[in-house]
Amino acid sequence: MSNIHEECGVFGVFSPDNYDVARMTYYGLFSLQHRGQESCGIVVNDDGLFAAYKDVGLVNDVFTPDRLDALGPGSIAVGHVRYGTTGSNDRNNAQPIVVNHVKGRMALAHNGNLVNSYELRSKLELEGSIFHTTSDTEVISYIITKERLTSGSIEEAVNRAMGKLKGAYSLVIMSPSKLIAARDEHGFRPLCYGQTADRLFPAFVPDGGGVIAGRCDTEFRRISFLIA
Repeated sequence: MSNIHEECGVFGVFSPDNYDVARMTYYGLFSLQHRGQESCGIVVNDDGLFAAYKDVGLVNDVFTPDRLDALGPGSIAVGHVRYGTTGSNDRNNAQPIVVNHVKGRMALAHNGNLVNSYELRSKLELEGSIFHTTSDTEVISYIITKERLTSGSIEEAVNRAMGKLKGAYSLVIMSPSKLIAARDEHGFRPLCYGQTADRLFPAFVPDGGGVIAGRCDTEFRRISFLIA
């Protein structure tokens, strides 16, 4: 599979009740494997407590049954498969990225590229930000976090941050209580959302549309969408 490169794949799911969202995300990422084979990761949210695991490798190699069991049940999860367009291929650049800040935690998975990533990174570094990866995703996470500190809600912070991002991208973002999916204002990067028969709300790159048995064929036409 070393010659197959189709950007990254993102997946998110929200459940009204506690559910095995880790395995649902696993199957979502498995169906999106063609979009990236370098690394993968899943973050599960159980009432505000985040359990995360990511590593270099294919989905079925990284996420064994024991590893999925260790993530536990939850009501929200986000996942990612990576084909790196910026940054080196190592575990540090695997996604999702988890951020801890004064207003809580956030997990972010990203597909796409920013054309102003260098400018944004340089400005953040001059303001004291310390980067641990070489990917655009960490730049986005810093900008959303900064906006969150002065915003009334995570969705307001995301919308404000997107005004500073230039490029083609799709995002799935998890806060302690919400799942947000967003894409660039031009809609260059694919993203869709829907609802399954058992009231689960997944959001993912649509060329993996066969991943969920349910209605999940609505493509985004808005800049951002609060799923739950």
